[in-house]
Amino acid sequence: MPKRSKEMLMDLWMSLLLVWITCVPCMSATPIIGQSKSTQTGGSASVASGPGEGQRLLSRAKRGWVWNQMFVLEEFSGPDPILVGRLHTDLDVGGKNIKYVLAGEGAGTIFAINELTGDIHAMKRLDREEKAEYTLTAQVVNADTDEPLEPPSEFIIKVQDINDNPPQFNEGPYRASVPEMSAVGTPVTRVTATDADDPVYGNSAKLVYSILEGQPYFSVDPNSATIKIALHGMDREMREEYLVVIQAKDMGGHMGGLSGTTTVTVTLTDINDNPPKFSKSLYEFVIPEDLPIGKMGGKVKANDRDIGENAKSTYNIIEGDDQGMFEIVTDMQTQEGILRLKKPVDYESKRAFTLKVEATNIRSEPSSGGPFKDTATVKIVIEDSDEPPVFVKPVYLLEVNENAPINTVIGTVNARDPDSTGSLVRYFIDRHTDLERQFNINVDDGKITLAKPLDRETDMWHNITVTATEVRNHSQISRAIVAIRVMDINDNAPEFATEYEAFLCENGKPGQVRKEVIQTVSAVDKDDPIQGHYFDYRLVPEMLNNPNFTIKNNQDNSISVLAKHDTFRRQKQEMYFLPIIVTDNGNPPMSSTNTLTIRVCGCSKDGIVQSCNVEAYVLPIGLSMGALIAILACIILLLVIVVLFVTLRRHKNEPLIIKDDEDVRENIIRYDDEGGGEEDTEAFDIATLQNPDGINGYLPRKDIKPDLQFMPRAGQHSGPNGVDVDEFINIRLHEADNDPTAPPYDSIQIYGYEGRGSIAGSLSSLETASSDSDQNYDYLREWGPRFRRLGELYSVGESDCET
Repeated sequence: MPKRSKEMLMDLWMSLLLVWITCVPCMSATPIIGQSKSTQTGGSASVASGPGEGQRLLSRAKRGWVWNQMFVLEEFSGPDPILVGRLHTDLDVGGKNIKYVLAGEGAGTIFAINELTGDIHAMKRLDREEKAEYTLTAQVVNADTDEPLEPPSEFIIKVQDINDNPPQFNEGPYRASVPEMSAVGTPVTRVTATDADDPVYGNSAKLVYSILEGQPYFSVDPNSATIKIALHGMDREMREEYLVVIQAKDMGGHMGGLSGTTTVTVTLTDINDNPPKFSKSLYEFVIPEDLPIGKMGGKVKANDRDIGENAKSTYNIIEGDDQGMFEIVTDMQTQEGILRLKKPVDYESKRAFTLKVEATNIRSEPSSGGPFKDTATVKIVIEDSDEPPVFVKPVYLLEVNENAPINTVIGTVNARDPDSTGSLVRYFIDRHTDLERQFNINVDDGKITLAKPLDRETDMWHNITVTATEVRNHSQISRAIVAIRVMDINDNAPEFATEYEAFLCENGKPGQVRKEVIQTVSAVDKDDPIQGHYFDYRLVPEMLNNPNFTIKNNQDNSISVLAKHDTFRRQKQEMYFLPIIVTDNGNPPMSSTNTLTIRVCGCSKDGIVQSCNVEAYVLPIGLSMGALIAILACIILLLVIVVLFVTLRRHKNEPLIIKDDEDVRENIIRYDDEGGGEEDTEAFDIATLQNPDGINGYLPRKDIKPDLQFMPRAGQHSGPNGVDVDEFINIRLHEADNDPTAPPYDSIQIYGYEGRGSIAGSLSSLETASSDSDQNYDYLREWGPRFRRLGELYSVGESDCET
């Protein structure tokens, strides 16, 4: 028989034995299988006859129901239902017609009862992990009427556990880390397994842990499942990751127990246990002498087997750079030391440098005794280059007096070729910095001279750039800044700070004006002497003895103008001019004459200026300034009306000319007088047209006034019996075209004579047989906009006549 079957059979016999023991009534003398204590609480004492007659024994009467808890084995899979227990009642005697009824959890589905015998069977396979116990109710009823014979009683059926669930690691697989070089016994992590079996009954849920894979590096505590370091000196640089397999076994680890496994990936974390190490002990670099400052000259690198922050290092120059020509910085991305130029190198001065460079770890372990270091030697060789000229000074400060003569030498700049060849240098001025070409420079010796006079008051400083180039190589250019300061000389005379205009009151009270300050005057000077300005004020000689005004020095480069009396009158003199001479303290001194204007004004009783115009005296008393303005406005308006009236009258006497662009008719000269018809022979001489042969001499035109007088023209005669009207009209047309006094527009000449024997007949519309209403002017619309307008005018005329 297999061991597993033997163990299950032993468990079954033990369960049956327990059922037998627990089913014995506590107070019953006769054991009854399947009975337990009744749920009835009542009971009475009775006298029973014992073995000896007459002997009274006290005994406890039996209850109606007697049973205890029942047990059933889980996972039982026999061919027949398993008997769980039997119910029995005292009423079940002889052929009494009773039956047992079962109700509660699983009654009829999981558990079934024999109505006649009270046997309870498990009909299905039970799993304790799904449900550990069932609560049911038993009752005895009449088999025929189903009438309860006793009250129902409750009992419990417990599912007895067997070891049918292996341990499980619900949180696996696991990952853990531990620092490298950790001591033996250092905890790494803890794993936990669970078993679904009953932890109270037996050893089905008692787990024991063991390590299946990962030795000899790690160990596990069998009870707590704590994984620990088992090997000394585990180095991350040798091996970084380990796979550990942990087993959990139930039944206390004994044979026949179930087991489960999980994996733990253990990673060794880095500590700073490796120093940086240069790949070479000697580095050699060649750099040109014209390498710009801050540019890279070479790279060094110290490798570190550690990772992360433990592998980071800083680089320093510890020997060989006393002049501070170089610097080394760390590239945090590549962990390289970048050697850069800090000062310019000169091949002619020093051609090689030997440096000692040190690499130091940024972090260090407390137990290491300090950061790890390594050193290397760096040899730098300077390569000769064609360098541009070098100025003695990068910035020159020169001074020159203003108004200095042209070609005055201001100063000299000097540059040299630093190369061993020593090429000659030529100097030039960058004209972008000297747009007005105020300076020149000697290309050979660098002397800067003046090309134009300078004025300090216009520009005090001039900043120019001077370039120096080699004669043999013009591409090599260097620059220097030259700041030229224009020094001041006394070339500007002082003058009043502003256009002063003083006011004083007429008819002042005694003492109100006399010796009072009328105006305070100060002066300014465009020059800027080192010792500062000092101005001397005085009246012009012819005004020294004037009876009206005097001046007083205020000792602060200003003066006060005073009045000598208080009897100023505007009617006598409205305005006074006081010339004052201002002289500075320069060498030589400069002076100018400035005039102060003083007005006499009318003032109020409080001395406030009200009016300074002399016209105020000719106005009547009480006439205000507003009234004066109104009167002047009226006078101007009347003058404008008179001018307009005269202009209109003149235009009325002159011929009126139509200048309307929309009027398509020819411009006709109009007269004010109205003709008297055919009988009127005074308006013009019609006989002239009827007899052109009689015309002799020049007839002036009436539409204009001629500016030039022409000699009378000789008359032209036709034959004695013929009148050539066409020739007459052409002559008049020629005269009109060549007449410079003719207006610049066409005019209609009206003639009473229409010619003789005209084929077309009369051109007048007065003799036509048709009326205006019979005329159709629509054809005029096709001749253009002017004729279209003419047609509209005639059409409007017809409609007006009809109306």
